[in-house]
Amino acid sequence: MANEGEKLRIDKYLWAIRIFKTRSLATEACKAGRVKLNGQNVKPSAIVKVGDTYHIQKGIERKVVKVTGLLDKRVDAKTAVSFYEDHTPVEETYGYKTMHHAPLLKRDRGTGRPTKKERREIDGLKSDWWDETD
Repeated sequence: MANEGEKLRIDKYLWAIRIFKTRSLATEACKAGRVKLNGQNVKPSAIVKVGDTYHIQKGIERKVVKVTGLLDKRVDAKTAVSFYEDHTPVEETYGYKTMHHAPLLKRDRGTGRPTKKERREIDGLKSDWWDETD
């Protein structure tokens, strides 16, 4: 746990609160512009302050995290939760989780090529799924 006067980098903080599995993944996310503060991209060396709200995109998952305390060492998940507040909108949280329960687009082996009607149905399923994630 860092003192309030200490400086703490955003990549180290995101790793310590277990948003990213490794610090290098957190650094790469910052460099790629997937971590934002007030709509602006954040460099990995940016200093974290209590009260800041960060928008983080990790693959298809989006998180909104408010800093409530500074943590410079990685700790267990139960402890890490007390150093940030998750302000992710409910619809995004459930949208990400329900995506894993989407129907699989898989055909049985030996059924041959899809007919024109089956192709339209497959394309309809795909477009429905992609439209929900935007």
